[in-house]
Amino acid sequence: MKAYSTDLRQKVIDAYKNQEGSQRHLAKRFSVSLTFIQKLIKRYRVSGTIEPFAHGGGNTAKLNSEQIALIVTLVEEENDAILVELCERLEERIGVKVNRATMGRITQKLNLTRKKNVARE
Repeated sequence: MKAYSTDLRQKVIDAYKNQEGSQRHLAKRFSVSLTFIQKLIKRYRVSGTIEPFAHGGGNTAKLNSEQIALIVTLVEEENDAILVELCERLEERIGVKVNRATMGRITQKLNLTRKKNVARE
């Protein structure tokens, strides 16, 4: 979920400082949770800031841009390969193992389509 805007935070603090209602009333008025109001007011009192905290991070990407470029090449070489096969080819070439779901997300993100070759008799 994205952080509330600084503009909204400032409006909440201004309303609180002007005593325009209880914390519960402010939460209803601005359509936010009571917990958000309480934490915002506490943060304002302690540090004097209303800016949202920086994002905590997350997992680092397993593949760098060069390795992702290799995936594009693999899909171009073997357009009918399934995701598991692409994972195997990637591991053979660079030694990095990714699972099928990761490969699926990467191919979707890059808008890479795979076409099955229909066996003709």
